[in-house]
Amino acid sequence: MKVTQEKLPASQLALEIEIGGEQTKKAYEKVVKDLTQSANIPGFRKGKVPRQVLVQRFGKDRLKAAAIEELLQPSVEEAIEQENIEALGNYQLRSEYEQLAQNYKPGEPFKFSVSLDVPPEVKLGDYKNLQVQAEEVKADPEQVENYLQEKREQEATLVPVEDRPAAMGDTTVIDYEGRLAESDELIEGAQAEDFELELAEGKFIEGMVEGIVGMNLGETKEISVTFPEGYAREDLSEKTAKFTVTLKDLKAKELPELDDDFAEDVGEHSTLEEWREALRKQYEEEAEAQTKTNMEQAIVQALVEQSEIELPETMIDEEIQLILKQSVMQISQMGVDVNQFLTKEMVEGMKERSRPDAVARLQQNLALQEISKQEAELNPTEEEIKNKAEEVRKQLEEKQQEYDEERLQEYVEEDLRQEKTLAWLREQATVELVPEGTLKTDSEETEAETSEESEPAE
Repeated sequence: MKVTQEKLPASQLALEIEIGGEQTKKAYEKVVKDLTQSANIPGFRKGKVPRQVLVQRFGKDRLKAAAIEELLQPSVEEAIEQENIEALGNYQLRSEYEQLAQNYKPGEPFKFSVSLDVPPEVKLGDYKNLQVQAEEVKADPEQVENYLQEKREQEATLVPVEDRPAAMGDTTVIDYEGRLAESDELIEGAQAEDFELELAEGKFIEGMVEGIVGMNLGETKEISVTFPEGYAREDLSEKTAKFTVTLKDLKAKELPELDDDFAEDVGEHSTLEEWREALRKQYEEEAEAQTKTNMEQAIVQALVEQSEIELPETMIDEEIQLILKQSVMQISQMGVDVNQFLTKEMVEGMKERSRPDAVARLQQNLALQEISKQEAELNPTEEEIKNKAEEVRKQLEEKQQEYDEERLQEYVEEDLRQEKTLAWLREQATVELVPEGTLKTDSEETEAETSEESEPAE
């Protein structure tokens, strides 16, 4: 078998394959023999149909087409093995089928051409001297006190209020009835009795909470509100309504004291100061971790931008399928019946939206893999793989999740290799840390430019 290779764009390889006359004759004879054994022709028993009758009944073109089909797949597989090619997915026929049928003659050499997706060639730039900017995240000093206040709110008890009007933060019980302001028509579904409402921003329709603030227990009041644009009920969008509200019960939150007892009961720390210190440390570690992530993302983005990686469609399709599978798992974990939720149109839309992420993930992973190939010290040791595998195995067993040991080993090895490569790149790169919020993403810049262009001239 003669095989000629030609590189094509998008990480494809063209193969021109020439099959010897002995194989073409053998394929044709096999087709004839199989038809002889299986054909039902009146006047002849199976297996006893004369060759001339068989050819006349089915026609030479049909027999030749069947012989070509008999040759293609095995010949491509043999060529891939002979040339030691790492093929991705199935082959695509490049030759015109009609032309192949015309050229095919049993007993004579036969040529055809196919294309294959192959692993992409990764051409790295100067990855040892990357210069990037990354946002430095710092812990907000107010985070600790905000968190402690939230915990107090969560642990608060409600106590009856009788000696003052309703105020923001209170919890009320109300009766209400809503009518359209223009027609005084009763709004369907806009009535309730003994409805519990917390007086806080974002609760109920805008204007309702503000209208209740200042009401006294037992008071009835008419409150005017306007339904927002894009309201769930289109018939009410941007319409004004009058709500007749009666305040039937009023309670205020009584917050627990922020002291050592509270720290021990809720925060599981001996003292309040110990809890504060633990929270400060936690927020600082989270900020450091996010800064590290920002640095790695900036480095990898710069790495990909100066690299040449042509991705084959087979690889992109597989990555899209992986992203979809992960998305479906997340949806199902939320208790949603994915079989009813996911329509054909929705899946196609998800595929289209997932493509940029799939391409980005593949480019990043391939660039990092190429660096680990060129820098031998970045490959994890057997001891590192063993320890990490044991750690992951325990986590999966605790969650009672099934796993394949071979795939677990592959995942651990690749994860460790990527982790070591990223750490090595951080040491090699020059990273300028800038304040959080300084760097804009491309989408944010585009939105800002669009907004500026749409502003009327003064």
